[in-house]
Amino acid sequence: MRQFLAKRTQSRQQNKLRDLIVGVDEKIPLEDGRFIKGINFDNAATTPPFKSVLTAIEQFAPWYSSVGRGKGYKSTRSAEIIERTRINVLSFVGGKENQHEVVFTKNCTESIHLLSHIRHQTTDKRIILVSEMEHISNDLPWRTHFEVEYIAVNEDGQVSLQNLQAKLAALQGQVALVSITGASNVTGSINPIYEAAELTHRYGAKIHIDAAQFVPHETIEMIRLNPAENIDFLSFTGHKLYAPFGTAVLIGGKDDFREAEPMLKGGGTVQIALKSFVQWNVAPERFEGGTPNVMGIVALNTAIRTLQQLNLETIKEYEQQIMSYTLDKLRTIDGLRLFHALDDNLPQVSVLSFAMNGLHHQDIAHILAGEFGISVRAGFFCAYSCVQKLLQLSDERMDQIRNDPGIPSPGLVRISLSFYNTFAEVDQLAGALQQITSRKEYYAKKYEDVPKGICGRPRTDE
Repeated sequence: MRQFLAKRTQSRQQNKLRDLIVGVDEKIPLEDGRFIKGINFDNAATTPPFKSVLTAIEQFAPWYSSVGRGKGYKSTRSAEIIERTRINVLSFVGGKENQHEVVFTKNCTESIHLLSHIRHQTTDKRIILVSEMEHISNDLPWRTHFEVEYIAVNEDGQVSLQNLQAKLAALQGQVALVSITGASNVTGSINPIYEAAELTHRYGAKIHIDAAQFVPHETIEMIRLNPAENIDFLSFTGHKLYAPFGTAVLIGGKDDFREAEPMLKGGGTVQIALKSFVQWNVAPERFEGGTPNVMGIVALNTAIRTLQQLNLETIKEYEQQIMSYTLDKLRTIDGLRLFHALDDNLPQVSVLSFAMNGLHHQDIAHILAGEFGISVRAGFFCAYSCVQKLLQLSDERMDQIRNDPGIPSPGLVRISLSFYNTFAEVDQLAGALQQITSRKEYYAKKYEDVPKGICGRPRTDE
């Protein structure tokens, strides 16, 4: 009786959380023309919006106006929401108004490009350390101005602190920045970011955390009780945080943003611009060229407030439970190779990937969508080095695949869960995968025309 009451209480709590999200009960079409309630296990790419976010957008819309030097009531009100959001963002990540600047960007990729642009101007050091598990948005932006070296990933699927220390020691005085993800977008493994910060500072460098996959699941503290563990720069995005309309942030120390010129020069970035003279605006406005995305900022602000009201610890506890349940279910399916935190005691967000013997990953994603209404992601997830290492593919083999259109691209299928997903949905996923494994030849034939190139695109040579 006690277990029954506990499960019923948990079910009520889950229904309450699920009711916060837009679109969870929408029906979608299958290949056979039927419509069923869709299941979204692609939250690591983009989360659906909070209902509270859409309500806030609707309520704010009558007051939407230009910002900057406008003196009208609506303009002032729009400017106030921008500044209030900066404060709420800092509260969300444990920063401080008197120490940090919050710059709004359109996504995390732009945030990291901006940070690369700023560091290029503010330090003479020319080496960036990133890890082998990074999304390419935390790799490619650094290559323009810096030499990039890669920190190894250890057997547990985390950034190797030993390798980080060895590189910092060997390159002492040359490292402009250590830039690592808070959590892998492939395996969900959480990195020891505070230990990495302490090591980085010990060798006189600064650290940036790409928190796009981290902050939807975990609390973060830019300022720690031990100052050596402080995070110097942080970026994350609203579209993975239940806030649509395209707004992200780059956060850093006021001194780090004081001297650099803007990357996007134009309206809002200057105090005065004559033919012979330009005086830049102060940060953060200096780095927010053009009219700001006020609606996106409203969405981000509301999403953060909603998460704070929910309590991230409650979300974390539930996601850990459903992640553990998912792993237990998938481990019973023959022919699956799972990629997640290798030690169940290690911290992990609710993301994992898998491969199925005898069936291409793109086929699996299409089958799950077309036959069962389950959305997942397949490919490299823009973390090419990470997936290459997980699949034990040599550089020579990758060159063969890249140069030969006849070789299907390797890759994985990713499942990423959120607090609004249910145990029943996981049961449906497990049942679908069981059915797929028992009818591989049938499904392989039915979906043989699915593109087998990188990330599901047709090979460019075809």
